[in-house]
Amino acid sequence: MTRMKRQDAVVVIAAHPDDEALGCGGTLALLASEGRPVHVLLLADGENSRGPDGGHRVETDRVTARSASARSASKIMGCSSVEQMALPDNRLDGLELLDVVCYVEAFIQRHRPMTVLTHCAGDVNVDHRVVHDAVMVACRPQPGHPVKELLFFEVPSSTEWGPAGTTTPFSPNWFVDISSTLEKKLEALHAYESELRDFPHPRSMTAVKALAQWRGATVGVEAAEAFMLGRNIVQPR
Repeated sequence: MTRMKRQDAVVVIAAHPDDEALGCGGTLALLASEGRPVHVLLLADGENSRGPDGGHRVETDRVTARSASARSASKIMGCSSVEQMALPDNRLDGLELLDVVCYVEAFIQRHRPMTVLTHCAGDVNVDHRVVHDAVMVACRPQPGHPVKELLFFEVPSSTEWGPAGTTTPFSPNWFVDISSTLEKKLEALHAYESELRDFPHPRSMTAVKALAQWRGATVGVEAAEAFMLGRNIVQPR
């Protein structure tokens, strides 16, 4: 077997456990099946804004369960690793951006990825926007920086809820054919069963599958995930 170069690694940097599966789970499964190492960083636990006192406390078992779901989903998609942090959920805008950037930079330095996938800029969820900004800073194209490709994904029940005129619209110009891995994406989402909702909620299995089929239909394939290309540096062979 040909030894994969570290530059072939892919890194996903997401705000909450389930964002990675919702936004690019089919793509991750496809890349992993091709032998590319896929590493996932989840910055907030996704639970601590749901506490009984208005979001300052949450039961530890819910956080533990969400982390277990992230590990299960990661395994289903074939990811090489998943790292779960515990930054304040839905309060990342209360942190200094530089602090978030440092976490992202350290993760990128460890894995030296060629490709980074993260949130788009216009999501209604504030944590998604902060993570996007942090990734942009951490991936500045300085000489010798490993990241050559930046892709921004959409997250159902966040991206499409951004009011027109107040956020950056999601206008995809990069599509990945996930016809062969759509079922893996849906299986990974089943690991986050507590986060799923009944149709017609956009975070329902029916809606997620329909979105993949619609994105696919717009480019002539059975199913796809859509991205906005942030940067692509083509290097000479």
